[in-house]
Amino acid sequence: MLSDLIPFRITIDTVFLAGTALWALALYLSLADLRDWVERQLNCWFSFAERFMYFSEEEYEQTREAREAQNAFYAATLSVLPFLILGVFCNWGLTWSLGRSWAVSVGIMACVVCGLYELGRRIESEDS
Repeated sequence: MLSDLIPFRITIDTVFLAGTALWALALYLSLADLRDWVERQLNCWFSFAERFMYFSEEEYEQTREAREAQNAFYAATLSVLPFLILGVFCNWGLTWSLGRSWAVSVGIMACVVCGLYELGRRIESEDS
């Protein structure tokens, strides 16, 4: 059905997408400080950019709670993008050097190891 509307063929490399997603998840889990920093910066930028949309101070203060929650959601969602970009480079480098199957396999192992690291990091931060 889509091929009837578009005169050319679109091919999607699912192995590359899977490897990129695995590497992005591994990097997102392992680089917690960078993840938090990116999220804070995006949240500050959204709050700064949204301030110019209000003319009166009372209207701005009236909707503060809802806007802060919305900005936090947008920041958390968009903080994934830098890790997706890094995941593309990691997956591309491993595909180029070791092959497609190794890039996905090492990505799975990296996700498991980084997930365990993140669990240990959270348990350690709760204890202290």
